[in-house]
Amino acid sequence: MSCGCPSGVGVEVAVHAAARARCRVILVGDARQIAEAAAQGGLTLPARVTIDQPGRALPPRDRRPGAPTEAGGRAQLAYVDRALDLVTSGAARALATGPVNKEVIATSGAPGAAAFRGHTEHLQARLGAREVVMAFVSRRLATSLVTTHLPLTKVPRAITPARVASSAFWLAHLLRRLRPEGRLRVAVAGLNPHAGEGGLLGDDEPRVIAPGIALASRRAAEAGLGGVSFEGPLGAETAFRLAARGELAGVVAMYHDQATIPMKVLSFGDAVNISLGLPIVRTSVDHGTGYDKAGTGEADPRGMVAALRLADALTR
Repeated sequence: MSCGCPSGVGVEVAVHAAARARCRVILVGDARQIAEAAAQGGLTLPARVTIDQPGRALPPRDRRPGAPTEAGGRAQLAYVDRALDLVTSGAARALATGPVNKEVIATSGAPGAAAFRGHTEHLQARLGAREVVMAFVSRRLATSLVTTHLPLTKVPRAITPARVASSAFWLAHLLRRLRPEGRLRVAVAGLNPHAGEGGLLGDDEPRVIAPGIALASRRAAEAGLGGVSFEGPLGAETAFRLAARGELAGVVAMYHDQATIPMKVLSFGDAVNISLGLPIVRTSVDHGTGYDKAGTGEADPRGMVAALRLADALTR
């Protein structure tokens, strides 16, 4: 487990999750800071929890709550890369990641950091994965994204039938692993209001999204994902309303906030971010660095607990 930004809540929630875990956990971060977070939380880490510190210890100024630094940015990336190396080498079964600050990493001056746009993209590049899909899962909702960290002006051109199919297929793949039996209805949201209103509000739905749904159906059939149906394009508000009521197993969203707003309204704090399509299992929290709560001892560890449990379950 990488501990995230040393100036945020990542270390605190990682320590609490590790202390509650039933599996072996390797905490990748600053050893002194991990020990301080455990002491602040009144925790004694069990023997199944070990600490791996890449490089030198951070001085206090580079792990001060709410005040990230360039050195802290380099450390964040080092934690992610070291944790990934542990998984690819076979020393660990899965990767759970703490929240990072993308801007601080990208401007830290670390080798390759300037291209950092998030865990999903970074892990895809490092692992050479052909396709990777960002998804969020909670008890009430499951959703995947066709596009991730893009300015809204670039989203329409980035949506292709192949990307729609990939996002839909991998969400169905995950849902079938979590729910081996029964029918799975997966809705694919439209890009435009009311899914384009029959072309009055845009033609992305029939031109790009519908062909992607057809392609996803073929991929699912070829992969033997029985009992899965893809529906849409549906208006995003309708799709998420039906999913929240339990009438749909999941929703494929076209862009970042279309997925994360309903997810965080319904399940903030206990949802899990998961990267699908990678050759490893990677999970994370659904929240950011929480600089306002860093160092206060008030950070909510439920998201990291859930991320660790899901990673453990998917690798068993």
